[in-house]
Amino acid sequence: MAKKTVATLQTSSKRLTKAIKMVKSEKTGSYTFVESMMLPEKVNEWLSKK
Repeated sequence: MAKKTVATLQTSSKRLTKAIKMVKSEKTGSYTFVESMMLPEKVNEWLSKK
């Protein structure tokens, strides 16, 4: 499973990170991309989840 943090964004006083990870579908075997905006401290936790 490939994973990568793509961008760090700032909106007013909050600093957010856009993270994208590749997830393999159990039914078809193809890969899809899941995107999420979160605090930088939460990125590693989110990427480690299946």
